[in-house]
Amino acid sequence: MTKRLEGKAALVLGVAPGNIGEAIARRYVEQGAKVLVSGRRPEALAAVADALGVPWQVCDITSQADIANLVARSAKRLGGLDIGVNATGWGLLKPFLEHSQEDLETMNAIQFTGPFQYFQALLRHMPEGGSIIQVSSVTASIMFDDHAAYMGTKAGIDHVVRCIAHEFGQHGIRANSIAPGGVMDAPMSGGGLSHPAIAALYHREIPLRRSGVTAEVADAALWLASDESSFVTGQVIHVSGGQTLRRNPSLAEVYAAASGAPEAN
Repeated sequence: MTKRLEGKAALVLGVAPGNIGEAIARRYVEQGAKVLVSGRRPEALAAVADALGVPWQVCDITSQADIANLVARSAKRLGGLDIGVNATGWGLLKPFLEHSQEDLETMNAIQFTGPFQYFQALLRHMPEGGSIIQVSSVTASIMFDDHAAYMGTKAGIDHVVRCIAHEFGQHGIRANSIAPGGVMDAPMSGGGLSHPAIAALYHREIPLRRSGVTAEVADAALWLASDESSFVTGQVIHVSGGQTLRRNPSLAEVYAAASGAPEAN
């Protein structure tokens, strides 16, 4: 049986042990793609690459020179690029009025400017078309206390993805975002969801009554990378169990659940 990504070359940026980027890279390898993985931490990245049997290259998403070098070398090493994934991100929990200039500059560099420049580089190396995939978040569309910079930059880059779909569709480029909800085995969200009371609080707001896992996000990324989604572009695919139909719990609710305190009426 032909594998779903046979003959395709993929670059996955934002890979670290156990995270969504690793799950996506693993799924692509399983389905026959030639894959190069990238991230910030060389030792962790090398461990993932060795486990998957793929090449790797360190890249700092805040460095335009790193990005340009990564994409150019990946295209050369893989014989072109058909798929480019951005799974980088930075979680910042801080009240709105306490965000510093440095916080905003760092968040913008990691979650807006860096991805923008990464997409530019990908487009320059996809003359025959391809699939660009941004890993976003449900918080780009539903509220979460004390995450304004994180949510704002995720929402902003989602709109940039739509711009790419609009402008470059005529060149065979498809561009989409994936918006995961709480993913219990991912480093960024899994810590809190490992607490039974916090997990129960979130599950109450999810129609499917459970958290997701990285493999389910990877399945969505596989579909968007494959020819099965050949008429899909400019979309945000929510992988959240329907959470965007409801809400995120407030931080007060989360802290109460963590401490074992009863909820206030």
